[in-house]
Formats: sequence, C-alpha cells, structure tokens
Amino acid sequence: MEYYKNKLGSLADKLKKDPPRTPIQEVHPVKVETEAKETEAQLNVWIPKSLLKKMKSYGLESDLSLKDINILALQYFLDSKLKTSIEKQS
Repeated sequence: MEYYKNKLGSLADKLKKDPPRTPIQEVHPVKVETEAKETEAQLNVWIPKSLLKKMKSYGLESDLSLKDINILALQYFLDSKLKTSIEKQS
C-alpha cells in the first residue's frame, strides 16, 4: 500500500513539474468572400391555392424556396415581355 501511495505521489509531482507537451493550436477565422446582394423589398400577393401547391411541389423537386421560384418566375416573365415589346418596336 505504501508503494502505491509513493507511486501516485511521484506521478503528481511529475505532472506539476513538467509543462504540457501538446502543441497549442491557433484558430484563424475563414475569410468568406460574399457577393454583393441587391437590396430586397417585400412583396405580398394572393394567388390561387392550386398554384401555391404546384409551386411547393416544384420547390421540393428542384430544391428551391418559394422566394426563389417567385424571383425566377418574375424575371422570366418580365424578360420575355421586354423582349417582345422591343421586337414590336423594331
């Protein structure tokens, strides 16, 4: 029993005397370059329930949010309208 106590005591002394040998890591934050986003505005619209269901199912299949689907649809619609109005003027 005495031998065991001496062994534990010497271990504690060794731990107190020796500095830790593990290297200390430095943490550097990752710099993420973000694209400049266009400012957003809120748009509230009432649409038919059936169209909303179609949008939701399309969003699930395509992994898009309702917001993304609305933006894409409005851009596509306006681009096609602008293209046809320019062709009519020519």
